[in-house]
Amino acid sequence: MSDLFHVSSSPHVRAKDSTDRIMLYVIIALLPASLFGIYNFGFRALFIILLTIASCVASEWVFDYIVKKKSTITDLSAVVTGLLLALNLPVSLPWWEAVLGGVFAIIIVKCIFGGLGQNFMNPALGGRCFLLIAFAADMTNFNVTRNGVDVYSGATPLALIKNEGLSSVNVRDMLIGNTAGTIGETSVIAILIGAIIMILLGVIDLKIPASYIITFAVFMFLFGAQQFDINYVVAELCGGGLMLGAFFMATDYVTSPITPMGKIIFGICCGILTGVFRCFGANAEGVSFAIILSNCLVPIIEKVSIPRAFGMVKEAKKNE
Repeated sequence: MSDLFHVSSSPHVRAKDSTDRIMLYVIIALLPASLFGIYNFGFRALFIILLTIASCVASEWVFDYIVKKKSTITDLSAVVTGLLLALNLPVSLPWWEAVLGGVFAIIIVKCIFGGLGQNFMNPALGGRCFLLIAFAADMTNFNVTRNGVDVYSGATPLALIKNEGLSSVNVRDMLIGNTAGTIGETSVIAILIGAIIMILLGVIDLKIPASYIITFAVFMFLFGAQQFDINYVVAELCGGGLMLGAFFMATDYVTSPITPMGKIIFGICCGILTGVFRCFGANAEGVSFAIILSNCLVPIIEKVSIPRAFGMVKEAKKNE
């Protein structure tokens, strides 16, 4: 019986998953969107993807070397950051701006705050928002020319909906991905394939994505430019980076809540903020800033959503 009192330190339940294994799963899940982006926009999309991955990995290696810290590039988190950043960039972006975005994402957003597990916002989204602020014209230029022929005119479906109405877009093309946009956001089908892969592998659950998407859909149904129009809501769901953000960036382990109720609250915050930006903002998008602002609310969300320990009861009021 005395052996029952000799218990090893936590954790008592261990899983085979490691950081590099989870990151590998995410990379695999992002392959459908990446491959479709290369098919849709040409080999320059592949160039941008490889360039941002290389800049992120190199930035992390150089930072670790300078501060005399053990290299962490083998955990593949820098690769995931570079890939996600690339999928959030227009294919026409100058190469040096893509590199600068990767350096900012890794050095400023991730490493300065202590590395993986310490950053307060998603590094890829931090890099994208930095580029949006610093190089707004290039980040909103979606013109695609192939062999001297304009493949896409430059106006994204969301911009067309905002300026010309629902009749100016083809929802079927938005679902498939034959539209202008960033490299990895256009094909909802490819993104959902990747999301299913992550769910089946146990990397994410549906609490954050479902609460995010449902909240946004309800918000647009009630307050959108075409209220109570389900076709309008579907178009808004398929357009822009909503699906990519909901499944691949809002679910980031480090910058999202760990409590079950906190995940739902976090998703609701993302959905409301995205709806506010799209309905009342000057820009037709809003996903990146919505997720980053929600990232800043995570400490408060976790504080109010901590589950009560088994057997604990509320303290009686002092006046009782």
